[in-house]
Amino acid sequence: MRLFVGLGNPGKAYAANRHNIGFMAVDEVARLNNFPPFRARFQGHASEGSVGGERIILLKPATYMNESGRSVGEAAKFYKIGLGDIIVFHDELDLAPGKLRVKTGGGNAGHNGLRSITAHMGNDYRRVRLGIGHPGDKALVHNHVLGDFAKSEQSWVEALCSTVARNADVLARGDDAGFQNKVHLAMAAAGFNAE
Repeated sequence: MRLFVGLGNPGKAYAANRHNIGFMAVDEVARLNNFPPFRARFQGHASEGSVGGERIILLKPATYMNESGRSVGEAAKFYKIGLGDIIVFHDELDLAPGKLRVKTGGGNAGHNGLRSITAHMGNDYRRVRLGIGHPGDKALVHNHVLGDFAKSEQSWVEALCSTVARNADVLARGDDAGFQNKVHLAMAAAGFNAE
């Protein structure tokens, strides 16, 4: 069993924010894999289903970003899921828009959601870093992250979330490198430059 966590802030006011791309990715995993509707659980919203034959719990914490660890900790404890089976989908300033990287552990790069999960659980969970790009000036980061994706960005956002969801079975099997490679190839084939 794996726990797929999408990070974001709850509520309509935040729904289209760059900071909420983790929620968007997990919603697309749920849609493409016919998960039942999310319901209130673990200080968030959860749904249970399967991806590529693996049992998956999808979780969107409703605690606001800086308290995400409370929700993740509660779900992991309930299902007895170890750190290596927790996969967190989150926005990443240090990656160009539409790029993706998967890693286990590492620094939190000022990301309050990751910082909270690390504080509650430890650091060795898996991260799917979804690039949103950097505004170029540290003073602009807050508004960039909490700003909505522009209309011009919608095509790559939708393509990235869809590609993540279509290849989530590879991630569920524990093949992080294979997942990352498949996403890069698919994004390149769709006309979005992959590295």
